[in-house]
Parts: sequence; C-alpha cells; structure tokens
Amino acid sequence: MFNHAIILAAGRGIRLMPLTKNIPKALVKVQNQTLILNGIKKLKKYIKNIHITVGYKGSLIAKHVISHDVSSVINTNKKGNSWWIFNFPFNLLNEPIVVLTCDNITNIDFKLLKKDYIQKKSPPCFLIPVKPIKKLDGDYIHSKKNIVKKLSRKNKSDIYCSGIQIINPYQINKLVNKTKDFNALWNQLIKKNKLYVSDIIPKQWFTIDKIEHLNIFKKNLS
Repeated sequence: MFNHAIILAAGRGIRLMPLTKNIPKALVKVQNQTLILNGIKKLKKYIKNIHITVGYKGSLIAKHVISHDVSSVINTNKKGNSWWIFNFPFNLLNEPIVVLTCDNITNIDFKLLKKDYIQKKSPPCFLIPVKPIKKLDGDYIHSKKNIVKKLSRKNKSDIYCSGIQIINPYQINKLVNKTKDFNALWNQLIKKNKLYVSDIIPKQWFTIDKIEHLNIFKKNLS
C-alpha cells in the first residue's frame, strides 16, 4: 500500500461564491462534512501519512484538520500547486505519493491502483482517469500504451483527468525543471514520454468546483 498522500487545499474557491466568502474551498460542506475531511477520512483507511497544502485562509484549514492526525500542513500560498514537489522535504521522497485535490469526492480501490502502478513500472507521474461527466470540464487524455501523448480541453477522448495522480517527487526532480504549475510539469513529462495514465478508473468520482457542480451532486444523491 502507499505510505503517503497529499491533499491540495490552497485554493480560494472563487467559483463557489458566496459559500467561500469567508472560508476557503476546502471548508465548504457537502453531506454535512467539509470537503477536506471527506478526503482525509477516505485516505486514512488506507494511507498512514496524510499531508495538506494550504494557501488562502490556511490557518482555518490547519485548525480544522489538526485533530484528524494529519502528518503535516504545508503553506503554499501564491507558490503554485506543484511547488511542494521541488522543495524540502518532498523533493527527497523517493517513493510514490498519492495526490488529490480537496474538491474531489471519490472512491478508489487503492490496492488495485498500487498493483497497476507497479505493473506500469512505477512511473514518475501516473494520472488516474475518469469517464467524462456532463457539465464538468476536464483535460482529455490522449495516450498510447498508457503513455500520455497529449492533454486537451478541446480534443475529446473517452477519459479525462480526475485531479488524482501518483507522483514520485525524487524522480520528477531528476527529470524536469522546477515549475509551480502542474500543467507545465505534465507538458515537460509528455515531451520525455514519462507521463503515464492508469487503467484503473475510480468507482465513484465527482468534483465540486462551482455552485452548479454542488447542485448536480446533490441532485444525483436524491
């Protein structure tokens, strides 16, 4: 099983206004539970060390998660969503870390995912795909033999990025130049044929990035 996971929770969540007028996106409640706690509780069943990146109103998130046995809270405010990969201590971590965004509501078979990751020879970056959902935007994945050739918002395929991935920070630091943004990181890896996509699709997946998404999610539950 994986030893580490990180939840990216630095975003403000402007598209979720007015819910995020006084709180960051990670503290928006869905099914009587904040998005960030939903992620922590799902991961804690399988992964020991949970790390959280925070930014906008990060102290609120830190206070919220402190009693839930997280391993670390990292302030990445205005540093970019991939900054942590290239900086201590993660840049020295030579093992896979599961990466999720805080707005993911998902159910993944981690044992099956780990098996698939190993079968694909433990690539430096391993995207977890999902089937496109109506009214949810995403980067469509175009691949050949699990090697990603292109990511596109316009050119559709039968899968797109879920916001979930497995990363080996040490390997990535050896392969690419430092970057603050995942899109720039992925593009560098694509050029080197080092960005892979899994064959495993989550049993459940949804993302809460807009008020409209929240309404769709609630409607699907009813």
